[in-house]
This record gives sequence, C-alpha cells and structure tokens, in this order.
Amino acid sequence: MSATDTSHHSKVTPVSPPAVPQSLPNTSNSKIAGTVADSGRGGVDENENCELKFGSYCLWRREHREEMKDTMVKKLKDQLFVARAYYPSIAKLPSQDKLTRALRQNIQEVERVLSESATDVDLPPGIEKKIQRMEAAITKAKSVPVDCSNVDKKFRQILDMTNDEANFHMKQSAFLYQLAVQTMPKSLHCLSMRLTVEYFKSPSVVMELSQADRFSDPSLHHYVIFSTNVLASSVVINSTVLCARESKNQVFHVLTDGQNYFAMKLWFFRNTFKEATVQVLNIEQLNLESHDKAILIHMFLPVEYRVSLLSVDGPSIHSKMQYISVFSHLHYLLPEIFQSLTKVVVLDDDVVVQKDLSALWDINMGGKVNGAVQSCSVSLGQLKSYLGENSYDKNSCAWMSGLNIVDLARWRELDLTKTYQRLVREVSMGEESKEAVALRGSLLTFQDLVYALDGVWALSGLGHDYGLNIEAIKKAAVLHYNGNMKPWLELGIPRYKKFWKKFLNQEDQLLSECNVHP
Repeated sequence: MSATDTSHHSKVTPVSPPAVPQSLPNTSNSKIAGTVADSGRGGVDENENCELKFGSYCLWRREHREEMKDTMVKKLKDQLFVARAYYPSIAKLPSQDKLTRALRQNIQEVERVLSESATDVDLPPGIEKKIQRMEAAITKAKSVPVDCSNVDKKFRQILDMTNDEANFHMKQSAFLYQLAVQTMPKSLHCLSMRLTVEYFKSPSVVMELSQADRFSDPSLHHYVIFSTNVLASSVVINSTVLCARESKNQVFHVLTDGQNYFAMKLWFFRNTFKEATVQVLNIEQLNLESHDKAILIHMFLPVEYRVSLLSVDGPSIHSKMQYISVFSHLHYLLPEIFQSLTKVVVLDDDVVVQKDLSALWDINMGGKVNGAVQSCSVSLGQLKSYLGENSYDKNSCAWMSGLNIVDLARWRELDLTKTYQRLVREVSMGEESKEAVALRGSLLTFQDLVYALDGVWALSGLGHDYGLNIEAIKKAAVLHYNGNMKPWLELGIPRYKKFWKKFLNQEDQLLSECNVHP
C-alpha cells in the first residue's frame, strides 16, 4: 500500500527534544521533525511552531489552558513595562526630580504587588488608585521631551528580557511535562517493589505450573508482550482474555528485565485470566547461544517516534504531528526465543483489546512476515533522512507496532534477524542513537514483507490525539495509546482512560495500599 499523494511538499529532519538531565532514564520516545527550505513564504503559526519544538507538550498545554481572570494584572504589567522604559531618560533630567521620584515609587509599588499577585483576585484593596497614579506618572513622562532613541533602546531591552523569560518558562514547563511522562509514577513503582518483596518472602509459593507443553505448543494462540510495567501488561492480557470467545487456547509470554521479573512473576501467579496461560520470562537470563549476550543486558521496549511533517500549500506552511512505533532490538530475537512456534501475535503494553483476536490466526499473509496496521500519513520517502537513499519504495507506508501478527517460520526462512543485524551494523558506524538505528533497521528489514491489516483492527493515537472520534474508538478491535500520554499516567487523556481502566483488576489489595488509581 502506498501513502496518499499530495501537492504539499514535506521533508523530515531530526529535531532536538527539550533539555533533559543526563541522569534521566533514556526514553524510547524519539523525535523527528519536518523543516522546509527557506522560500520566502509565510511562517509556521505559534501552535505549530510549538509542536515542532516541544511535541505533545503543546497539545497538552492547549487542552488544559485555563482562562485566567487577570485583566487588571495585565494592565499593571503593561504600565510597568512603559514606566521602566521612560524612567532612565527622565532620571537624567535635573528638572524632573519630582517626576523621577514618582516613577520610581510607582514602579516599586507595582513590582511588589505583582510579586504577590497572579490573578485579579490576588490584588490588594485600593489597586485602582495605584493604577491611576501610575497612569498619571506615565502620561506626564510622555509629555517630557526626551531622547527617543534611548526610550526605544530601553523598550527593546525590556522586550528581549520578556521574550527570554517567556522562553525560559516554556522550556521549564516542557521539561517538567517530559519528566512526568517519562518517569514511572510513584504508585506503580511502589506496586513493583511490594510485589518483589512479597515474592522473596515466600518464593516457594510461586511455582511454575506444569504447563511447559502449552508454552511450546504451536497449535495454540501465542501472544508476546515486552514490558517492564506490571499494570500495563496485566491490562493487555486481561482485555484480550475477556474479549475472546474462548481462552483455553491462549498463551501469553511476558518478556521483562531482571528488575521487574519477580514482581511480574508474583502478579501473574496471584491473578488468573480465565483458562489462559501466562509465562513470564527474564530476557536477561535467556540462553541464546548464537547471539552476543551483551545485547541482552538492557531491556528494549518498542520504540516510538514523533514525526512532525511540514507541508507547503501556496503561501501557507502547516505542520502535522504523527507518532509511529516500531520493533525494538529484542523483537528480532523472537524466532530464537520461541524456536518451536511458527506464528505469534505481538502486542505492545500500551494497547487495550476490545474484540476477539482469534481471526488473526486465520489470515493468509501470502508469504509476508509482519501483519501490521500501516500509517499512510507517513511514507518511507518522508523518512529518507533516517533511511538513507537505499533501494526502497519511497511511497510505501510506514507500519506500526502495537498489534502485529508475525510468521516466525517465514522469518526463519528469510533469516530476517541477520538482515536486521546487517542494517544495524551499517548505521552504527555513524553517530545515530539506538532509536534511530531501530527505526531504519525495522522499516528496511520488512521492506515488501508487511501484510497490511485492515484499519479496523487497531486505532492509534490515544496517547496524543485529543480529537479521535468516540464511535471509531468503540468499533476498533485494539486501541493503541501511542504517544506520551499513557492511560496509567496522571497526564493521560481523560476521555480515553475509561477504555483502559475497565480492564484493570482493582480488587488486588496491593493496588489500594500503593494508592494506584489511574
């Protein structure tokens, strides 16, 4: 399938995210932004320019902007701005000592009031008289002959300082937003730690049931989830099971890291999901002899990218932001991890299943390897700054992780893991990040090997798009909360949280003890 052609010119180049301390954990959310060569056209509007710089923070800010009742506060700030511009010139005139004192006194009074007031409600009694006195002083200052160039220079200095202050606060707010969406909430961290402690209090209780034959039975429906989030992976499994016509043929494989392994193990021992079977695997302890064990030191989750595309339409420039997600490095170990399986469905941990997925196993992919929903708003040609000038179809659509049916038998036949590793080695010679390597490697590895699933199978955008149609959400088989605003975060989009929350097992006592209330 090809991306829809438009007359708009689009181009994709990297953009730097807001400054984040080096100690902050590396996020899987990479950014790619569009730029357009200078052609003398009109610029991008304020909202679109904000999205290019700060991504989904701007969407969140716009949605949560509060109308402040600060008409008088703004008037005071304007007066202070003008008074400061005139004061230096007036102060140099010996004949204007009285006016100089009046301006200085009014400036000090207004500065003190503004330091304690953000809205009109905070202003002290009698503020109207202060405004009138300041207005009178400014009017008199304007009537005094002064060097206009000095006043103009002061105005420009104050304007520059104000812009710098506004930019600082914007960057600070964007950083705090990024910190909030990238950091594990305290309640979920508490849950993971409590489960880990409980596991080691009585490790003998948590025994692997005698179900090894089910874990490797290719006739069953196997689902794979990479996750370090107990609650998120639990919702994925619970929603899949509850929406299935029958659960006895369902087997879930949760792959996590050593830090979260014991918490996951105990959680899925304490909670049952009808007749489905859940296996928890520690990715760091898998014995994969043909691979360098160094790549298993870190847990790689599916990688998300923010793609901001600039399009030129006559005199106007518009930007559109999209999120795409692709497989991580660990996904390319699936054929070896599950050597006895021929087909698996891979689910990201930020999805919710709303309908029976058994029909996926009946799809004939015609020799394709990766069944995925495609995002045709982003073509491979628009990502050429990351993909290079290799021989690939520039009009092909980018595919999405989240819901993928993978033909492992065909994968082994084509040795796609080797293809991916070769592409990674080619890119790794440069200075690209791990995320950039994953993007290029994933999209090119499956070139011409993606089976396009019907769009009704999965709906993306619930983690960043406030404008999704509720009826479309209800009809989708899988909801993908791709983007920064995950449903388990306080910053998650409120109107979409209910679709995730209804599959959360809220009866577990540890949830209340850790104050887990998504």
